[in-house]
Amino acid sequence: MNNPLEPSIRRLLEAVSNGKITPEKAYQKISFLPSEDAGFAKIDHERVLRQGIPEAVLCTGKRPEQVTELIRKLGARNVPALATRASGSLGEELAQTFKRGHWYPQASLFALLPTSYRKPRGKVKLVVATAGTADQGVAEEAAYTAEALGIKVGRLFDVGVAGLHRLLSRADVIRGARVIIVVAGMDGALPSVVSGLVSSPVIAVPTSIGYGASFGGVAALLAMLNTCAPGVVTVNIDNGYGAAVAACKMLRIK
Repeated sequence: MNNPLEPSIRRLLEAVSNGKITPEKAYQKISFLPSEDAGFAKIDHERVLRQGIPEAVLCTGKRPEQVTELIRKLGARNVPALATRASGSLGEELAQTFKRGHWYPQASLFALLPTSYRKPRGKVKLVVATAGTADQGVAEEAAYTAEALGIKVGRLFDVGVAGLHRLLSRADVIRGARVIIVVAGMDGALPSVVSGLVSSPVIAVPTSIGYGASFGGVAALLAMLNTCAPGVVTVNIDNGYGAAVAACKMLRIK
């Protein structure tokens, strides 16, 4: 199938070849080309050129065949195609359809990685830490997303403030990271503690884990927004994907 944007791209390339436009200007124009119309959705293929991060598919509210079609179209561009908030049955269906894909049940995340993908190596740049084991699903969404985007990730789970010695015994791990994502429910105190120990940016992710007075994560969200440790950045409740994208953008700033 021909790319519907091909004529526009060809005209831009011809203009560059003829010296009518600079390569830099052509790049800017390509990054703002119209989205591909899939009928039920418009796919922003050029997002990766503008933002450095390809579009992801939020499965909530979409039919399985719609998610499959979107992943197919995104994967055809040889970029990481991620389906977030996928149910167990949908994740398994995607794994059957796309043989080289990866289904992560705990993270409710499916990833179809490009053929050129290589697992990140070298020094860990991003650490994902959780207060409790119950926060691990959101944390894994962040971790697997970052890995799909080429970031080396370290995991530090169940180091909440109820047993602060668990965190302090691994202080070398968090101090060695360039960015830290801290995932916590209940009272949401862990990001403040971590930020007080390190010079790296801390991204706080409140989770909906907790008893009645946690109000589905609102208590943790407010605690993180009211942290006394300066420099903590807070994303929305259970938003591991958003935290990972923010971390990747931070890490790309030289």
